[in-house]
Amino acid sequence: MTSDQILRAHLITLLQGKGAHLTFEDALANFPMEHINTRPLNVSYTPWHLVEHLNIAQWDILEYIRNPKHVSPQWPVGYWPSPDALADAGTWKNTVQAFRDDLHALIELVKNPATDLYAPIPHGYDGHTILREILLVADHNAYHIGEFAILRQVMNNWAS
Repeated sequence: MTSDQILRAHLITLLQGKGAHLTFEDALANFPMEHINTRPLNVSYTPWHLVEHLNIAQWDILEYIRNPKHVSPQWPVGYWPSPDALADAGTWKNTVQAFRDDLHALIELVKNPATDLYAPIPHGYDGHTILREILLVADHNAYHIGEFAILRQVMNNWAS
């Protein structure tokens, strides 16, 4: 395996949350629908808000990489649903599927040997590279997926 192939394999593992991190799928497994809009004590958002935040942030970075005309949401309010927004089962399902689809697109981007991970993104800022953006997504996802797991503990809704 070349060093490029090794790096790409490591990045994919990191994006998938494998290794030292809880995966998105494991964090959400058997999550009870009746709790998607629950606000745990001393938390200003719901589990759905948190998953939608993950979805929005990941989508924004993917679009930043691949679309020169992309305009990011306003920081920070554009990266979270409205505090009073509620989800139903369909909204939850759509949020989760959109996150999965964009994660898959990022993984495919990394898998593609034609993707120059080190070249500055032509329309990017301050020499940002695809490698930087992939690491940013992986870091952000790991942080908030861990936070989601803690919310589940606080809410006592992990399956036995």
